[in-house]
Amino acid sequence: MASTSSLALSQALLARAISHHGSDQRSSLPSFSRASASSRRRNAASMTKLRSLRPLVRAAAVDTLEPTTDASIVDKSVNTIRFLAIDAVEKAKSGHPGLPMGCAPMAHILYDEVMRYNPKNPYWFNRDRFVLSAGHGCMLLYALLHLAGYDSVLEEDLKSFRQWGSKTPGHPENFETPGIEVTTGPLGQGIANGVGLALAEKHLAARFNKPDAEVVDHYTYVILGDGCQMEGISNEAASLAGHWGLGKLIAFYDDNHISIDGDTEIAFTENVDQRFEALGWHVIWVKNGNTGYDEIRAAIKEAKAVTDKPTLIKVTTTIGYGSPNKANSYSVHGAALGEKEVEATRNNLGWPYEPFQVPEDVKSHWSRHTPEGTALESNWNASFAAYEKKYPEEAAELKSIITGELPAGWEKALPTYTPESPGDATRNLSQQCLNALAKVVPGFLGGSADLASSNMTLLKAFGDFQKATPEERNLRFGVREHGMGAICNGIALHSPGLIPYCATFFVFTDYMRGAMRISALSEAGVIYVMTHDSIGLGEDGPTHQPVEHLASFRAMPNTLMFRPADGNETAGAYKIAVTKRKTPSILALSRQKLPQLPGTSIEGVEKGGYTISDNSSGNKPDVILVGTGSELEIAAQAAEVLRKEGKTVRVVSFVCWELFDEQTDAYKESVLPPDVSARVSIEAASTFGWGKIVGGKGKSIGINSFGASAPAPLLYKEFGITIEAVVDAAKSFF
Repeated sequence: MASTSSLALSQALLARAISHHGSDQRSSLPSFSRASASSRRRNAASMTKLRSLRPLVRAAAVDTLEPTTDASIVDKSVNTIRFLAIDAVEKAKSGHPGLPMGCAPMAHILYDEVMRYNPKNPYWFNRDRFVLSAGHGCMLLYALLHLAGYDSVLEEDLKSFRQWGSKTPGHPENFETPGIEVTTGPLGQGIANGVGLALAEKHLAARFNKPDAEVVDHYTYVILGDGCQMEGISNEAASLAGHWGLGKLIAFYDDNHISIDGDTEIAFTENVDQRFEALGWHVIWVKNGNTGYDEIRAAIKEAKAVTDKPTLIKVTTTIGYGSPNKANSYSVHGAALGEKEVEATRNNLGWPYEPFQVPEDVKSHWSRHTPEGTALESNWNASFAAYEKKYPEEAAELKSIITGELPAGWEKALPTYTPESPGDATRNLSQQCLNALAKVVPGFLGGSADLASSNMTLLKAFGDFQKATPEERNLRFGVREHGMGAICNGIALHSPGLIPYCATFFVFTDYMRGAMRISALSEAGVIYVMTHDSIGLGEDGPTHQPVEHLASFRAMPNTLMFRPADGNETAGAYKIAVTKRKTPSILALSRQKLPQLPGTSIEGVEKGGYTISDNSSGNKPDVILVGTGSELEIAAQAAEVLRKEGKTVRVVSFVCWELFDEQTDAYKESVLPPDVSARVSIEAASTFGWGKIVGGKGKSIGINSFGASAPAPLLYKEFGITIEAVVDAAKSFF
């Protein structure tokens, strides 16, 4: 029964992915599954060797790094990768052929000789992860997935590269193409994602592996280029990887000295090797990345032998290798070679095959990965079944992380409040929620960019994730906001049940917006805990006071922007954020103390906008007052003034616009009846976008300039964020 349970675990992950990627059911057989007799004999021998391994022991790294076939088939496989990339870019008349042509040797060795994966289940938990940080070279990755037998990249997909609706978009997209781990393209973010993936492996291994049972054991491989190295985010992430000692992170630096503007000598002359050594990495230089297969193999072997630090393998390559007239130049970086140069390259590399043709011996050579991958996963399933029998509690937690299925009743741990509960800053109320969730959600972990004591994000029951204590759940990111966000994306995309949060001041989302956008695009459900959400932070002044930020994130697709007003709304925001695993959530939280308001609720937050008080009847109030966060209290107080004057007033909390947009028209009209045009919004931020809520005749009170340095009460008065301003605006309708 235990083995059945572990099999069901893998099947559940695959079914979950299939349902997400659509109902396109492709054959489970690879397009080149027919192997020669000699190939079948090699496959059988390989399978016998696999089955002879002890289920809980990973094959030694050296076993995977010896040449498995003659050099001629390796050469032919490498050139197959090159020409699949050349042909796809040429057919699309768009793309980046240079990187795949230069990186094909290292990528071939990784996917054909080193990495452990199952092409028929791209979501097998214990697979090795690969990230192409230089995402513009994505035809390299599509060619590898095609050769390895992934159903997501068939020949017709290669032929539809960069076309509408294809599974081979212009940069790797994890939500589009099974086999792609993370979405890359903005340079530098991929290596940071890789740090997150490696962190997740180290953390889970420390928590769940036993002396007699190693159920978490995989590597993260990254290819990054000169552009990635220039972006500051890569240094932020690499610094943390070295500090944390992520020994199973191996990054290949495609050292080709070419960027879009030309030779990197014009702008990038630092010693990358010495920089990474200073960051705490082991560094190896492969001087011949074009044909030095044994050098690459030896470098990987050496990297795996270093277990206490990550490894950078600098591989000196020629961009556009094989192109007689464009190799080693910027002209091969981001444009098709052109018909004449394609033909010249075919002649130069002795490639007699038609476009997109995979030679039969190359097909046979690669076809072994399907049965080998199935065996690897079967062995792991057996290992997990034995682990589950011996360690049922740990197995249940790990299952929750692997599948994303939350423990029953987890939401009951969230605190609730009454109007009699003491008022508090929502950042403090957030900390109560974080600590409650960490006790009941196994995959909940996170931290702050050097502001834990101010963001209030410390998990009190756990220590710090450090090199010597990777089982702990408090992540110390230092002052590295951009790297922090991208690392959390990698954590979230490692396993469905890993739920990372990260924190800084709301205004400093400016430093990490690139990573937050990729969270939304790649469906990484990171929780962004953003405190000091308005001029209410006071004396620090306009450099620290967000004004335009709420509007900007409300404009970002697939993002939930919460601004809770009190404890119940803060708990409600976390309840949604934890369940929305394919949508990032941002919580804008106050520094100043706020009261627990009558009428707020966890259930109300689920609707995005809801009524907290109303003395009207027939859905026809005289005026509707709408507020968020700290200004909801002002709206409620203004309503009381107006009611004493005989007016019927509805007060609405608009805690999350995006959730309100998801509601039925009937519900929306029950909150904002179309016949009531007398509407006033109040929010200590830009009024941009509020016209959508208050309508053409409504009025919006906010701040459309930068803030100032002064105590918060004075700032609210000077900027007109007051009860009197709301009352006056409401009376203008009567």
